[in-house]
This record gives sequence, C-alpha cells and structure tokens, in this order.
Amino acid sequence: MVDVNGSDMLGDVDPVDGAADPVDLSLPPRSLIVTVVGLYVREFGGWVSVSSLIRLMEPVGVDAPAVRSAVSRLKRRGILVAEKRGTTAGYALSAVARDILAIGDRRIFARPASVGEDWTMVVFSVPESERRSRHALRTRLAGLGFGNVTSGVWIAPAHLADDCEKALAADGLDAYADVFTGARLNSEDLTMRVSQWWDLEALGAAYARFVAQFEVLRETWNEATPAENPGEAFADYIRALTAWRRLPYRDPGLPAHLLPQPWPGDRATALFADLRELLEKPAHAFVDRI
Repeated sequence: MVDVNGSDMLGDVDPVDGAADPVDLSLPPRSLIVTVVGLYVREFGGWVSVSSLIRLMEPVGVDAPAVRSAVSRLKRRGILVAEKRGTTAGYALSAVARDILAIGDRRIFARPASVGEDWTMVVFSVPESERRSRHALRTRLAGLGFGNVTSGVWIAPAHLADDCEKALAADGLDAYADVFTGARLNSEDLTMRVSQWWDLEALGAAYARFVAQFEVLRETWNEATPAENPGEAFADYIRALTAWRRLPYRDPGLPAHLLPQPWPGDRATALFADLRELLEKPAHAFVDRI
C-alpha cells in the first residue's frame, strides 16, 4: 500500500495518523512543497532536479533543508523516485503519484457541473487483526468526502464513485469494500440525515476561514499587475492553492438544497477561481524562468 491520503493531491497528511482537520488551513513548509511538486513537476517531464526545487521554494520562504526533508519523505511514501539525469540529482514522479494527481486535478480545479440525487455507498468489513487497514479505509473515505452513516457504511453523491474505486484500488483496500451506486435515499428528512453524516459546520467554517485569509489578497492583486511581479505572484498562488486544495476533497458536492444557506463554499469557490485567474499565468512565467 502506498502511503498516500486522498485528502489532497499528494497526501501530505498521513492516513494512519488521521485525516487533516478541515478547519486547519495552516501552511507548513511540507504542504507548500507538496503543492509545487503536484502542480509543476509533470510539466518538467515528470522530473525535477533538487536544485530547481530549492530555487522554486525560495520566494515562498521555504529553505533548502526543509525542501530536502520533504523530498525524502515523499520518496519514502512512494511518490517520488530518485533519478539522476546525467550528473544532476533529481526525482521523478511515480506512476501512483501521476494517478493521484489526475484525480486531484478534477477535485481541486473543477466542481461538478451538476449534481443529481443518486448516491454511492461503500460497505466494508475488515478483520480485527487488520485494524490498521480498517483505520486507513475510514481515513481514505473521509478524505474523499464520504460521510459516515454507521460503522462500516459510508455514503457520498454518485459523482465520487469513480474516484473512490480508483483510490481504494491504489491503496490495496478494495478487497475489503463493496461499492454501490445509483440508489436513491428514502428519508422524510434527508437534510437532517446529511447533517449527521457530514460535519457541515466544520466544513463551512473552513470555507469561511479561507475567505477571511485570502479575500484581501484578491483585492491587492486586483490593484496591482501580477505579470510585473511573477515571483510574488507565484508565492501567493502557491499559498492560496495550498490552503484551498484540501477543501474540495472534504466537500462531497452535495445538492444545494441539502446544505445550510448561505453556503460559505460558494463564496470560497468563487474567490479561489478569481485568484487562479489573476495569478496562475504570472506564476507559471516565474516557474518557466527557473
């Protein structure tokens, strides 16, 4: 089993230690490095030199020792593979990492176009002797946005079925679980049930906190010219994306009528879209120079 958590692009949260708190938007160096690796290394042909990664992290305030420590951890997890090109030391993305990044692209940068009333349900049973796998399964499902109905039963909107099946197979957990899709839920008060299955209050608070942290950043760049400051644009984009990228995984994408209104996720989603529009291209220009 590759030690990767589906709650973000490359799993900078250990699935055995527990899933990331959806309210925690702190930006430790390791999380920032994971963002850069996940966002740009594929564009480098799936490989990056250690020296280039160190230079990329300088504007974000991450020093060389922190970069080397994070890279070593990603290597141990099977995300990066040490590979020399000529005499230059560097790392390539593993096949598993590429698959995880493909899922991450869909979850982080795109929201479902429409959400119907169909659902995906995961039912699993893990022997007591394999408690570690049971805990990993629960953490993986929570990280994908599933809600907990009862012990061994998890639920999510049907659009998460494909990501769920791929993630469980990648972790070697699919043998323990059966995945059902297409069922309609019969409940007199589905809104109340949803509030029991998901901690929507905590998720809403996380979205509100993202807005509080980064709304001023949007105002700042709206009054500036990002193309004239690509290094600063890169640093701010990496910080915003690092804070944002866990939230879409925690959000199952429930129909609007099942969510508290007004839903803070709508405002946060619009804010991240604006920041991406402002900063993505100048940030990429900075990376191209490195």
